[in-house]
Amino acid sequence: MTYDFDLFVIGAGSGGVRAARFAAGFGARVAVAESRYLGGTCVNVGCVPKKLMVYAAHVADEMEQAAGFGWTLEEGNFDWGTLIANKNREIERLNGIYRNLLVNSGVTLLEGHARLTGANEVEIDGQRYSAKHILIATGGWPQVPDIPGKELAITSNEAFFLKQLPKRILVVGGGYIAVEFAGIFQGLGSATSLLYRGDLFLRGFDGSVRTHLKDELDKRGVDLQFNSDIQRIDQQADGSLKATLKDGRKLLTDCVFYATGRRPMLDNLGLEHTGVELDERGFVRVDDQYQTTEPSILAIGDVIGRVQLTPVALAEGMAVARRLFKPEQYRPVDYRNIPTAVFSQPPIGTVGLTEEQAIEAGHKVRIFESRFRAMKLTLTEIQEKTLMKLVVDADTDKVLGCHMVGPDAGEIIQGLGIALKAGATKAQFDDTIGVHPTAAEEFVTMRTAMR
Repeated sequence: MTYDFDLFVIGAGSGGVRAARFAAGFGARVAVAESRYLGGTCVNVGCVPKKLMVYAAHVADEMEQAAGFGWTLEEGNFDWGTLIANKNREIERLNGIYRNLLVNSGVTLLEGHARLTGANEVEIDGQRYSAKHILIATGGWPQVPDIPGKELAITSNEAFFLKQLPKRILVVGGGYIAVEFAGIFQGLGSATSLLYRGDLFLRGFDGSVRTHLKDELDKRGVDLQFNSDIQRIDQQADGSLKATLKDGRKLLTDCVFYATGRRPMLDNLGLEHTGVELDERGFVRVDDQYQTTEPSILAIGDVIGRVQLTPVALAEGMAVARRLFKPEQYRPVDYRNIPTAVFSQPPIGTVGLTEEQAIEAGHKVRIFESRFRAMKLTLTEIQEKTLMKLVVDADTDKVLGCHMVGPDAGEIIQGLGIALKAGATKAQFDDTIGVHPTAAEEFVTMRTAMR
C-alpha cells in the first residue's frame, strides 16, 4: 500500500521534533502536526522559561552578596512585566528556530489538531493523511484536583503569563515543579507558602538532599507546611483567595498555584479508532521499542509516563527514527544513571542511586557527605550551606550515586554523570586531582565515610 507519509508525528515538542528531523534525514517522508506551540512544554511553559525566571529570582541573591565584595548598590526595583515581556520574546525566537529546524529538514509541518481516524490515518481540519507509522508525542498537561473552587487556581501553564507578580502565593505540591516555583516567587518578592500533603517534599530523591533543601528554604523564609492539603478555594470580596485546609485552617492569599502532577495529553486524539491501549496510570502502553498495542502506532515522551525529562524524550525520538529508518545505527535508550537537576534555590543535581535505593537494591554502602559554606559567601552574612554526597558500594568500590544541593549543582552533576556511566570507582574519584578553588573539587576530596 502507498502512504502519504512514512512517518506522521503528532506533537512538535522535543521528542517529536527530534524523531521527525532524524527520520527525514534518513530519507523518510515525514509530517509533523502541532495544534498549540512549536517546541512543546519545555520551550513554551517548562524548562526554558522556568530557568529564565530562576535566573531572575537569583539576582536578588547577587545583590545581597555584592556588599561583601565592596559594592554599594541602590535598592533594586523589580518589574514583573519587563521579565515576562523579555521571556515571551525569547520563546518566540525559539519557536522560530524549531520551525526552521523542521522545514529545513524536509519535514511537512501541519499546524492544527491531529486526530487518529485509524491505525494508519490522521485527520487535521477535515483533511485526512495516511502514514505507514504514526508517532504520538503529545506530552503532558498539568492537572488540578477536583475540589470546590479549582477554577480559581493556576498551574505552571498560567504562571508564565500572570499579569502581575502576586504579593502572596500558595504553592501546592511536593514535586520538583512545586519547589522550583516556590523558590522563584519567593526570590522575586512574593510571600510564599508551600503546602504538601506528605511529610517531606521531593519523594524519591535522596533523603539527605530532601532535608537539606528543606533547611535552606526555611532560611530563605519560604513558609513550609507539610501534611497539609486544600479542601476548597473561595474568592473574597477584595479579590483575594481563601484556601480552606482539610484540617480546618484558613489561609488568605492572592494566588493558588497547583503543581500536583501531570497527566498525558490525549484529549480528542481519537485513540478509540485504534487498538492503542493505556496502562493502569492512564499513559499510553508501549513496549521496549515504543510500539503501542497497535503495531503501526508508536509513542514517546511524557505521554508514556516513563522518565519525564526533555533529554529522555530526545533520546527516545532518536531511537525511534533510527530503528524505523536506519536500523544499523539503532541502539536502545539506557534509562540507568540519568543525570537530572531541580532548579530550586539552592538547586539540586543528582545522578545514580539514592542511599535509600542502594540499600533497597541490596548494596552494602559507604556514605560520604560534606556540608560547607561556599567560598563566595564567606565575605557575606549569608549562611547557606552546600551539600555533596557520594553513595559507594562497599564491596566493589563503585560509585552508585552522586548528589548535590548548592550553586551550579546541575552543571557539576552533568560531568559526574559521565563518570557514573563509565563505572567509576571511589578510588578513581580520589585519584582525580581537583580544580582549586572550586566547590566541585569536594567530590574528589571526600576521604572519610560518614557511615
